[in-house]
Amino acid sequence: MRRAVCPGSYDPATNGHLDIIERASRLFDEVVVAVGVNKNKKGLFEVPERLDMLREITAKLPNVVVDSWEGLLVDYCRDNDIAAVAKGLRSVSDFDYELQMAQMNRELTGVETLLMANNPAYGFVSSSLVKEVAALGGDIERFVPPIVYERLSEKFPKLGG
Repeated sequence: MRRAVCPGSYDPATNGHLDIIERASRLFDEVVVAVGVNKNKKGLFEVPERLDMLREITAKLPNVVVDSWEGLLVDYCRDNDIAAVAKGLRSVSDFDYELQMAQMNRELTGVETLLMANNPAYGFVSSSLVKEVAALGGDIERFVPPIVYERLSEKFPKLGG
């Protein structure tokens, strides 16, 4: 079975994330969407909330499972028999960073990385930017899945208004 992981903080998940997950699910037998746990960092959404949203977002993809991990991603891959990491690229700066990570991961454990060019419609969308615009009441509905918009609306009551 060809398995890949789509790692990230997903705080929150965006339509750009979903695009990469969907595309990876067509290339691999199973895709694990893995939320990284960093206990030193406080997110907008707690990890269990992110996992719940991701499960709802990916429910229509039968070969996608949602999980979390803490520590080195390559250790998670080794422990779960995952041979590849699938990531999206929005910009040249993403490429520079992701190339270094891909090379390090391969040297550490042999895990390969698939870097996919983003859908241009989401090239400027990031979780950080979505949170910032939402906090200021901007309309981010077209950039995130409906469940994420609903949960952001609970955090930021003036969202879209």
